[in-house]
Amino acid sequence: MNSISATDIALRGLGACCAVGNTVLHVLLVPDHLEEKFYIGVLFAVGGAVMLVVAAALVARSRPMTAWLTGAAVSLGMIIGFGLSRTVGLPDGYYEPGWEPPYGPLSLIVEGLFILAFLTWLGARPTTGVGLVPSHKADTERTAPARVTGRK
Repeated sequence: MNSISATDIALRGLGACCAVGNTVLHVLLVPDHLEEKFYIGVLFAVGGAVMLVVAAALVARSRPMTAWLTGAAVSLGMIIGFGLSRTVGLPDGYYEPGWEPPYGPLSLIVEGLFILAFLTWLGARPTTGVGLVPSHKADTERTAPARVTGRK
């Protein structure tokens, strides 16, 4: 039986909420960015769609590692893209001069929080018990014949 702990449920819920928040924040900006720099608008749309799938997978999947890894990679990429677009700029001369409140700071918060939730989830995962029993005892327990009592 594979039970899910309260910590696992809480972290998955937090991750899903961050992923949905990320989607909303970026999808709201897609139209403006499609006009300003088309490829940035496409990246925002794709990133938002991927994070929506991540949110659904965190809620629905019994083994969400792929969802966590995908969401963390996309979140980290968005954080890096945000930083680069405000420092050295991005390809085709794309440069943003400020934080774009409230979208910029809120995006950084949900992306960073997603990554923190993922790292916490990784640290909170229960061990499978491998390596807890010395191998010589495990072998004895597996191969020992069942006890038969002569009592009726």
